[in-house]
Amino acid sequence: MRTREDIEKLESQILAPFAMKSRDSGGREHAEPQHAVRTCYQRDRDRIIHSEAFRKLEYKTQVFVIMEGDYYRTRLTHTLEVAQIARTIGRNLQLNEDLIEAIALAHDLGHPPFGHSGEEALNEIMQKVGQEFNHNQRSFEIVNRIEKRYPGFDGLNLSREVLVGILKHQTLYDISGLSAQYPEGPTLEARVVDVADSLAYLNHDVDDGLKSGCITESDLAESDLWQRALGSIQDYHAFNPEMRRYQVVKQLIDMQIKDLLKTTAENLQRLNFSSSEAVKTFTAAKGSEPVVGFSPQMCGERDFLQDLLLHKLYYHYRVVRMTSKAKRIINDLFRVYEKDPRQLPYAIYPRGEDFDQGKRYGIICNYIASMTDRAAVEEHRKLFDAYTKV
Repeated sequence: MRTREDIEKLESQILAPFAMKSRDSGGREHAEPQHAVRTCYQRDRDRIIHSEAFRKLEYKTQVFVIMEGDYYRTRLTHTLEVAQIARTIGRNLQLNEDLIEAIALAHDLGHPPFGHSGEEALNEIMQKVGQEFNHNQRSFEIVNRIEKRYPGFDGLNLSREVLVGILKHQTLYDISGLSAQYPEGPTLEARVVDVADSLAYLNHDVDDGLKSGCITESDLAESDLWQRALGSIQDYHAFNPEMRRYQVVKQLIDMQIKDLLKTTAENLQRLNFSSSEAVKTFTAAKGSEPVVGFSPQMCGERDFLQDLLLHKLYYHYRVVRMTSKAKRIINDLFRVYEKDPRQLPYAIYPRGEDFDQGKRYGIICNYIASMTDRAAVEEHRKLFDAYTKV
């Protein structure tokens, strides 16, 4: 039987000097005995998978709300795709795959119903009381406070490196959180998850957009990246549209990962990190250059394709209708709860306590954010319809 110590010893032999080793972890906030056969990051991954917030990702929006069809990606399938891509990158760079997987599986736990439109709606509401809603911060709060599975502490008591990777996750749609408690920079494993996230949503939004009919191949023809991917497929004219879509999206991902690995390897050779601590010091510095990233040409091609999707897919009237409806549902629910918080469950809004407006808004915001898409729709049907008839 392979013990935890055996796995930790193996890590020191096969991982790169700059990789985060399990035995070098900054530990947990609440001390716990080490596990006999699992490293700290393996335990973190398992705790995340068994959490309530992770299960709810199955019914939360990526781009298309779940009522639009069974094919489109949900927040859960997106999360699994990010983990798969990130582990592939991490393995090639000789990084700690268990740490990568734990961060990847937790990076979107804080998303409210209806994806980014739900987040925008809640953030606009919370700004009225001088607060904000940020799904990165909420992901951190879920694993650090909201989940209650252990008698000795709130949260999942994850390792420090996983918490920093969640809190400081950063992409086009994710704003890195700041915390005096965690001043160090993210590990390379966390930066791999950042890039894998942006890579997954760009290419899989192309797939979902084409499948939905909201965009067509002619819409993407201006993209050099799309044209190169299409040109790399032999006899693509002979394929039916569905097979061609699969093959082009596969090529898009493969081309970007190869560019990423080559560029990142060159960066690592130039920067010559001697340890994971050297990485954390480097990434903590304000304005530090990206270590894990694409070549300038690939960055330009990705930006152009992203901009195409912004105007052709995200602004498509069907998507705009969905996002507008989602915001109306969020705002309606918030308004009804704020008018009469006694409609909230006892465990959410304790009776007999006098909450100020800021605290009351926070309670309602967290309650709505915990809902899935279908739960929010059903709650809206029950509560809002009943409220308007009074």
